[in-house]
Amino acid sequence: MEFNIEARDKETSARAGTIRLGHGDVQTPVFMPVGTSASVKALTPSQVKETNSQIILGNTYHLNLRPGIDIIGEAGGLHQFMGWDRPILTDSGGYQVFSLSTLRRITPEGVYFQSHIDGAACFLGPKEAMRIQHTLGADIIMAFDECTSYPVEYDYACNSCRLTINWETQCRKLHTESSQALFGIVQGSVFPDLRKMMARQLVELDFDGYAIGGLSVGEPEQAMYEMTALTAEQLPEEKPRYLMGCGTPVNLVECVARGVDMFDCVMPTRNGRNGTAFTANGTVIVKAGRYKDDFGPIEAGCGCYTCRKFSRAYIRHLFNSNEILGLTLVSIHNLWFYNDLMARMRAAIVEGGFVEFRRRFLKKYIKIRDSKGAEK
Repeated sequence: MEFNIEARDKETSARAGTIRLGHGDVQTPVFMPVGTSASVKALTPSQVKETNSQIILGNTYHLNLRPGIDIIGEAGGLHQFMGWDRPILTDSGGYQVFSLSTLRRITPEGVYFQSHIDGAACFLGPKEAMRIQHTLGADIIMAFDECTSYPVEYDYACNSCRLTINWETQCRKLHTESSQALFGIVQGSVFPDLRKMMARQLVELDFDGYAIGGLSVGEPEQAMYEMTALTAEQLPEEKPRYLMGCGTPVNLVECVARGVDMFDCVMPTRNGRNGTAFTANGTVIVKAGRYKDDFGPIEAGCGCYTCRKFSRAYIRHLFNSNEILGLTLVSIHNLWFYNDLMARMRAAIVEGGFVEFRRRFLKKYIKIRDSKGAEK
């Protein structure tokens, strides 16, 4: 992996760069659609490409359970198995330590899970996470970690950081595939001293890039911004920074301003499947009754396939008729919107206009509330 920074904003920490990987170049800042089980839900790989998505995610825990790592290995790796020829990043399974907390038991060696599919026992630790990801063959792989919940007691967060540092140290030693970049993950919840301590120790291990984990798990938005900025400041300038699991369009703009290069979130596709579209003026609930005879696109001026071909009235009809096409069309629009937002931020950084872009976007996007909390 190579990472070159091509432009920096003079007033914020925003930067534009290019990550060169085995399956292609990725221009940053970048949003990565989530394909947990080797599929971006409701979309074909060609449709994902048409939204200008450069890189997608897969998940070690889920793919190891189903279809199983042996099958994907037989297929020649994850790219061949799912028919995606652009870069892939795989999460190590550390997020499932948080999301499946009722089905797991943490030990110094790793985590024992009760499968959410059939209840079968399974184990995931540093060795297993690395072995699985080496077989998957993703361009970027993640070190194994524990993502803590919010709120969390300081003592628990401190012990979790120590455990995660041990696991990530093992992952660094076990990483043998030169064709894959390995990212370390900085945890520490909302505790500045833990964030700094963990970042310092992981930087010493010299990972190819660094992720900011343990945020967007229920903490106040301002705390998320503060921890993102603080953590990014501790990380090497010359390596990519990835904020895991974040978030809304406003989150993306604000965290690019704080020095983040890479993002992922289920929000655009999950909301799309529920009939909610993202636009520059906020969200549009396309299945709402007021759109039954609205023959305009989801968003005027949008270049996505959905907006070029179909009306709000038609898409509302699809949802009311339980037609799968509705889920696909709104998901296409949402991914286009997210990718277009990243491309416009990149252009603004390169052209020296990011601060003004940020100001205009936030002014237009955020709903103004009066002192009583009512929307105006």
